[in-house]
Amino acid sequence: MTSQVCPRELNNNGIACEGTVAAAQTVSYSSSSSSSSGNSGSRGQQVVNAAMQWLGTTYAWGGGDYNGPTLGIRDGGVADRYGDYRKTGFDCSGLVMYVFAQVGVSLPHSSYAQYGMGSPVSRDQLQPGDLVFFDGLGHVGIYVGGGSFIHAPHTGDVVKISSISGWYASTYVGARRI
Repeated sequence: MTSQVCPRELNNNGIACEGTVAAAQTVSYSSSSSSSSGNSGSRGQQVVNAAMQWLGTTYAWGGGDYNGPTLGIRDGGVADRYGDYRKTGFDCSGLVMYVFAQVGVSLPHSSYAQYGMGSPVSRDQLQPGDLVFFDGLGHVGIYVGGGSFIHAPHTGDVVKISSISGWYASTYVGARRI
């Protein structure tokens, strides 16, 4: 697995940088099961494939819509200090909103609102394409399989794959199947 370098100040906050394109290629994304809520392995795989195309894309707070990455917006704080309003990219829910639009599903641009969509899924029943939520619903990603998810983590970072372990396990809230 190839490692990715994070800005020092983000590492000092205890946020581990994980996942790169090389790591993504080692994860098994297939799923042969389907559920009554309609997230067949095929659609889940389509969601994962659509998300994987954006690995390495800049994080921009408020960025992303149904058409792809957009300029971020001002937040009056950290994102402004990083100049997110001048960057084109995705925030976590913007990435999810865009990816699901690619398979014909309209979702809002809010992790809190996205948590109200679909059906709940227990952690031991996760399938590729399921949404995983962290940090009091303040963060969302897309499960890719093998205990990993793809997401736009935070200001100063890029879209990447991380493991649902360590810090993410300690802030895990739940999952939804759309």
